[in-house]
Amino acid sequence: MERELKVSARYVTKKYEINKKKSKKTSVENEVIRRDFWALRGVNFEVFSGEAVGLVGTNGSGKSTLSNIIAGVTKPTTGEIIINGKTSIIAIGTGLKKELTGRQNIKLKCLLSGMSMKEIDDVTEDIIAFADLDDFIDQPLKNYSSGMKSRLGFAISVHNDPDILVIDEALSVGDRTFNQRCIDKIYEFKAQGKTIFFVSHSLGAIENLCDKAIWMHEGEMKEFGPTEQVIESYTNFIKWYRQLPRKEQITYKKGQKRNRREFTIDYYYQETIAKLENSEEKKDISDLKRIFYPSNKKSNNMSILSKLMVMVAIVLILIIAASYVPSQPLINWFS
Repeated sequence: MERELKVSARYVTKKYEINKKKSKKTSVENEVIRRDFWALRGVNFEVFSGEAVGLVGTNGSGKSTLSNIIAGVTKPTTGEIIINGKTSIIAIGTGLKKELTGRQNIKLKCLLSGMSMKEIDDVTEDIIAFADLDDFIDQPLKNYSSGMKSRLGFAISVHNDPDILVIDEALSVGDRTFNQRCIDKIYEFKAQGKTIFFVSHSLGAIENLCDKAIWMHEGEMKEFGPTEQVIESYTNFIKWYRQLPRKEQITYKKGQKRNRREFTIDYYYQETIAKLENSEEKKDISDLKRIFYPSNKKSNNMSILSKLMVMVAIVLILIIAASYVPSQPLINWFS
């Protein structure tokens, strides 16, 4: 059976601007220093249908940034990400509104995912049962614990029938019974040929659930391959780092942070060109400029368009909601 390419990342980068205030001795005002922080620096991989891929790495390595890009929550600064299918991300509290009840959140999130009212009605009780929130489902989310939010988010996401499921530490706050229920669901998705990205600090869970793994390190993809091989490389690095004297650990971390600040697209582009010219992949060179240097104007326009589309979608949902129960306050429609 031929595998279908589900997610492709080519030279993906993500930059954030960090503002720091520096006090001036000669002035009452503070000087704002703006620095670029590259959360991702050139990530490349291909993942196919039915594969479960674990993302490992230390805190701040870029795992969550990458998972958010895969899920469509945020866009890369440069590079190309191709998603073939419907994605759903599960992270603690992601996309849930604390002012709404659990039941209202189910309706809202399912509507935003494109489900019809009939489809929502059909799965609502299944979601409530999966999340095991019977006594709290009609309480505002602000009264939920982090574990309850995680259970609700997971239950909604898996009942949206996604092609690509992104799980970001969502199993770390559940109890053993619920975790097993989630794991069983993940295996069920794998058997159906769905694609899974699993972000976790639990290497044991990744070894049990994932066929492949990506080791993220200081914004770079250090290694991508069979799970056992990648985890061995990662654990060897952790052992090496922990054996360093404290002073050398600090020096190493400072050097890595400096590399992330000083990274530039121009240098990365030239470095990539040089590598490809010395390999059998020369055919890719002609397309590199478009990938590395997307039109800023087009990118900004698309960003504005995306925001407008989200606003229009929300307005339409509110109009539809009002038309269902015009005599009641709008929020009551979600009850």
